[in-house]
Amino acid sequence: MRGLVCSICGFISIDGVAPEKCPVCGAPRTAFEDKEEAIKDQKDAANPSDLEKKHIPVILIVKKCDLISKGCQDAMVKIGEIDHPMQPEHYIMHIDFYLNKEFIARFKFTPDKLNPATALHLKVTGGKLSAIECCNLHGAWIREVDLSS
Repeated sequence: MRGLVCSICGFISIDGVAPEKCPVCGAPRTAFEDKEEAIKDQKDAANPSDLEKKHIPVILIVKKCDLISKGCQDAMVKIGEIDHPMQPEHYIMHIDFYLNKEFIARFKFTPDKLNPATALHLKVTGGKLSAIECCNLHGAWIREVDLSS
């Protein structure tokens, strides 16, 4: 999947437009590079490879939040059906989240200290949530879910 990638922090703009400044690191628009294969996706949903099973985000949407009382639904995300390693030589660096292709959050991970999983408490009930994880060895992988279903 094509994306505009910040050469400073690795943020990927997925709406086809380089932002005036990077929402993660503040780099100027000139720091963005158009990359044809910036993001990997599952090639065959019926037969995912082990590499895909280890890298494609798994997203669970919970319509009722137990932490925030009103107007919240949870998006719980872990990396891969198969646990991804979190060692200094091979780990998930971060997960970026987008709502309707607009960046909303980044979660950074430290190898040996954290598992590659996190949760969002969303104020919205509709739209498309995208999670893009970045592995230090295998690049960026995407999963998208419809929040309306």
